[in-house]
Amino acid sequence: MSSVDTAAVETVNQEFYAAIESGDLDKMTEIWAEDTADDQVSCVHPGWTLLTGRSEVLRSWALIMANTTYIQFVLTDVNTTVLGDVAVLTCVENILTAGEEGEASFAAGKVVASNVYIRTPQGWRLWMHHGSPVLQADDDDEEEGELER
Repeated sequence: MSSVDTAAVETVNQEFYAAIESGDLDKMTEIWAEDTADDQVSCVHPGWTLLTGRSEVLRSWALIMANTTYIQFVLTDVNTTVLGDVAVLTCVENILTAGEEGEASFAAGKVVASNVYIRTPQGWRLWMHHGSPVLQADDDDEEEGELER
């Protein structure tokens, strides 16, 4: 595994999250790989069904960006493995977004993500994104659990 490849994958991964934060659909389009004759890119957003094919995946990002007033990602537990022309990056997305009351409120969440990148003539490109929400206990639930022990 080349540290140059690892750094390149992690850079594209940072660009992926920056594109979401800034609502940059052009950059998002650049980051995703092209479908091939035999295979298509895929994406699973937390709580969504499987999306297959570049046009469907990019349409989903356009919808998300159009309906998100604010979002910020802090990535933790980033782990990158490069196997030839394929790289798998797993991470925890710690997400801060605008709350239901608008710009004056915020909501936080946590998603575990797997991002698969492929090496192309244009560099590393995203082939598959899968985000799974991490269920978080309410403070009240935690306190009740402690009392029951």
